[in-house]
Amino acid sequence: MKQLKRFEFPEELRPDFERARRLEWITIAYLISTAITVYLTMGNSQAMKTAWFEDLLSLTPSVSFLIASRIFMKSPNKNFPYGYHRVVSIAYLCSALALFSIGAFLVIDSATTLVKAEHATIGTVVLFGYPIWLGYLMIAAMLWGTFPAMILGQKKLPLAKKLHEKNLYTDAKMNKADWMTAAAAIFGILGIGMGWWWADAVAALVIAVDIVHDGYINLKQAIFDLMDEIPKTVDNQTTDPLLDSIKSKLAGFAWIKDFRIRLREEGHIYLGEGFIVPNQEENLTLLIENAASEIQSLDWRIQEFVIMPVRILPED
Repeated sequence: MKQLKRFEFPEELRPDFERARRLEWITIAYLISTAITVYLTMGNSQAMKTAWFEDLLSLTPSVSFLIASRIFMKSPNKNFPYGYHRVVSIAYLCSALALFSIGAFLVIDSATTLVKAEHATIGTVVLFGYPIWLGYLMIAAMLWGTFPAMILGQKKLPLAKKLHEKNLYTDAKMNKADWMTAAAAIFGILGIGMGWWWADAVAALVIAVDIVHDGYINLKQAIFDLMDEIPKTVDNQTTDPLLDSIKSKLAGFAWIKDFRIRLREEGHIYLGEGFIVPNQEENLTLLIENAASEIQSLDWRIQEFVIMPVRILPED
């Protein structure tokens, strides 16, 4: 049985991959510190409670990315002739599910608080012998949960596009959810301080709707990837223009009368087939081998492209 060759990122992308791994380790350490800080200062604030829960679930994309990064480069074998690239898609599914779950939890929890008209209160604590409004400590904790998350997310986005790493892109979206939730929590804390009991829950609810939207889009795409939908771009989930490049390449061969292609996504890589109606039979094997080689050289993501000659093509 033919097996795929061992996968490695191109030489120029390996530093980006290592940088992405470092960012994920930094993210894990940061989120743990944020969760501890929020837990120690949350009081009975609705927005603080949801921010703490979100920090815990936000660990999912980083952890799944690091686990997948140790598996997908393993060499193919007789049991896994296509390699272990699907683990990247599984990690993407876990991350998208975590993002969607966070948003759904925030929506339900915040809406319930509004319906019940629960009035959150923020008391005082004694620090170094002086009474201090707990809200100040909450705001300080939320500021720690805002700016670093924003920076981490911005650093991950270009790496996700370069590496065609949808899990990393979802993690960047998760960082966006982190700082937006923290900003909403600050608004809620200030609202409680001004006597607006509803401000805390409304702030969490507004942000939750945006998180649910991002989570739904990524969760849907993660499922479609596992169902072998045609490849989509990392950022806007549109059909990858690489498909048009492959079609243009095949259309440029004079010995090919007509063709059809199909391409599926396996984590970072693409596997595909081309069914062609040749104009000639002379040197056909060599022509097919050369054409397949040229298509695979179009982009590092095309790990394998098999060309099969046929007499007639099926209807679209």
